[in-house]
Amino acid sequence: MRTLIKNGTIVTAVDTYPADVLIADEKIAVLGKGLEVKADRILDATGRYVIPGGLDAHTHLDMPFGGTISSDDFQTGTIAAAYGGTTTLIDFAIQAKGEPLRKAFDTWMGKASGKAAIDYAFHCIVTDLPDSRIPEMDELVREGVTSFKLFMAYPGVLMVDDGTIFKALSQAAKNGALICMHAENGGAIDVLVKRALAEGKTAPKYHALTRPTTAEGEATGRAIALAEMAGAPIYIVHMSCNDALQKVREARDRGLPAYAETCPQYLFLSYDNYEAPGFEGAKYVMTPPLRPRWHQEELWKGLAKDQLQVVSTDHCPFCFKEQKELGKGDFSKIPNGAPGIEHRLSLIYHGGVRGSRFSVNRWVELCSTAPAKLFGLYPRKGAIAVGSDADLVIFNPNAKATLSARTHHMRVDYSAYEGLEVQGAPEVVLSRGRVIIENGEFVGKPGQGRFLKRATYSGL
Repeated sequence: MRTLIKNGTIVTAVDTYPADVLIADEKIAVLGKGLEVKADRILDATGRYVIPGGLDAHTHLDMPFGGTISSDDFQTGTIAAAYGGTTTLIDFAIQAKGEPLRKAFDTWMGKASGKAAIDYAFHCIVTDLPDSRIPEMDELVREGVTSFKLFMAYPGVLMVDDGTIFKALSQAAKNGALICMHAENGGAIDVLVKRALAEGKTAPKYHALTRPTTAEGEATGRAIALAEMAGAPIYIVHMSCNDALQKVREARDRGLPAYAETCPQYLFLSYDNYEAPGFEGAKYVMTPPLRPRWHQEELWKGLAKDQLQVVSTDHCPFCFKEQKELGKGDFSKIPNGAPGIEHRLSLIYHGGVRGSRFSVNRWVELCSTAPAKLFGLYPRKGAIAVGSDADLVIFNPNAKATLSARTHHMRVDYSAYEGLEVQGAPEVVLSRGRVIIENGEFVGKPGQGRFLKRATYSGL
């Protein structure tokens, strides 16, 4: 199957230029202006951008949490991602305490196999790392699982101590893995949560009020210090506030390999959402929580100045009815997470490019190229170059869309952005040369997504 995309404007992390793209055998075969070649299919991209497919480096599909399971599995979640122009995602395989890391990987491979509509990879969440288990990290790296996530929050469930974090970082310095860190001071937060509940403060807003920005800033600084001691790079996930951003900025100014992502929710939503009437604020219970509105602009500046390198979604949806309502009367029992996998590219284009905060090239870098480089998938993914996978999006910069639960494709009964109008939307999405989204319809097949073995960390 040979497909020719004609008359588009190619946009990569570094270049913008008019060109046609010939796709053959799942790869980009030829780039050139005015290509006159035989093709089985021609797609006209006049007036459109042609960009590398989005890479979402932080999703939680089919994930057990808080007595329930995230509402999107690898079929519904990857189809929703495709609608939004994301053609690769990296999810998390969670190690149960006392069990081998490999078992976590095998379990999550089973969840994705036969369901994923786009290509996928895994980070491994480490919850238990005695010395005897450290070689298991090397085994997974050889399998192409080249990043590990550790938690400084959720004591008794996911949280590990500083010694465990330091051991993991030290091993990563040897085997080339990248450690991802959920940075919040879980011990202090646990005390604040218990105090609030004892005082009868049970409403959703207390999820935010018991997780202050200082807890995120402190843990971010501590994670960076541990990484510096170990001589390892560090990647801070879902950064929500200026307190934490300052720690990464300072580290990068000193030349340390410190990286961070933020998510659309922290750029468009704020603490004000928790003040919605009744139990509505539960829709926005996620960790870290939404912050006072002024933090948004600091994060946007961080993206523009390369103090933040990636925008991911932390897509972890729970339906408002039945799932979020598990926490009625006790905010600590509200499942943490929100939907977002479908709208990342449009939101960041709208707020970043249309908002004159950064260039269209920076948008591509944040949503595709930088995560591909950091997580060992570039230039197979995140690039428009001969030999790269033909994961491509024909993106209409002038299309307008109103985000709503009535029209989205995520398996969740609300939208975190209900009624928000954005400008810029994917029109055609190709995964390894196959058209999977066209004319507002999913025309791919569940199970077509492949597991991606990733290279080790090599920086940006």
